[in-house]
Amino acid sequence: MLNIQEYKQKLRNMDEKIQNLGVSLDTDRLQKELEELEKKTMQEDFWNDSSKAQTILQKSKALKDKIEAFNNLEEKHEEIEILLDMAVEENDESLDKEIKLELKDLSENIEKLRIETLLSGEYDKNNAILSIHAGAGGLDAQDWAEMLLRMYLRWCDKRGFKVKTLDLIRDTEAGVKSVTLLIKGENAYGYLKGEKGVHRLVRISPFDSSGKRHTSFASIDIMPEIDENVNVNINPVDLKIDTYRAGGAGGQHVNTTDSAVRITHIPTGVVVQCQNERSQHMNRDVAMKMLMSKLIELKEAENKEKIEDIKGDYSQIAWGSQIRSYVFNPYNLVKDHRTNAEIGNVGSVMDGNIDLYINEYLKWKKGQK
Repeated sequence: MLNIQEYKQKLRNMDEKIQNLGVSLDTDRLQKELEELEKKTMQEDFWNDSSKAQTILQKSKALKDKIEAFNNLEEKHEEIEILLDMAVEENDESLDKEIKLELKDLSENIEKLRIETLLSGEYDKNNAILSIHAGAGGLDAQDWAEMLLRMYLRWCDKRGFKVKTLDLIRDTEAGVKSVTLLIKGENAYGYLKGEKGVHRLVRISPFDSSGKRHTSFASIDIMPEIDENVNVNINPVDLKIDTYRAGGAGGQHVNTTDSAVRITHIPTGVVVQCQNERSQHMNRDVAMKMLMSKLIELKEAENKEKIEDIKGDYSQIAWGSQIRSYVFNPYNLVKDHRTNAEIGNVGSVMDGNIDLYINEYLKWKKGQK
């Protein structure tokens, strides 16, 4: 049965949300930025610097996608209005189901674009470097770290993000001691930055023959991958650089040379390492890039003007910073302790369905400012 007044009210509410989005996005400004970038692509020397050209093209595509997404919302809203008017004029109740589906689809797309407007941080658009470290607890904690690795890989796959493993240390018996991934995709850092912290698992341990319930911890660290043109001044005296023999899967170069590199930033205690590239030189370059990314993130978090101003031990996330609990037993629940967002289907979450937590964190963080 057609509920005309209810549908019209929903359309009015959605129209208001769309107009608010237009203000937040400042579509006129976005269009001007796009036109400026397109002018640059028309210059004769545009491809002289291929790296710079690719950056401009990526920015241009991101702006086009954002403008197109907003325009699509306005067009879809207008189409539903026409569909509703048609249903009223012809008294055609067979259109009821289609109108409901169209309203639902429009509502979801409005929310999706609204979440993207919350990604306004300086580095939110960047690729992300994600590290997982198993906490104390031996095999249980290492198995939990590997479960989280699978969860994030599934999430990346659903998003269409590309993933490159920078460092991976497995245990000979089971699980992962630590792993670092480079996640490539538009707004990867913006979406994932709220995952930083300690993730707690409660379950019946598969490694305990007595069938007791165990609690395990793993820490997640997130930093933005910085662009090549970002200049970070790091005093070489503040660095301790170690080389060691890489371990784990990696082809003929593994366990034959000291190709893996570990860099410690002495003033802060930040440690980064890379072993998955094919040479010590390449591993060192990647590790330095990771270090610069981490120091920039810390500088932003502390509102410092210079890297030298950062002091203190940042070598690991404090175990008190628990952000989320994953309970497999005695009941099924995954709850975020900051936003209180929760899902009763643990299996779905472990399959990478974590957008609820990501979106609720972004809205919660916006409300704190």
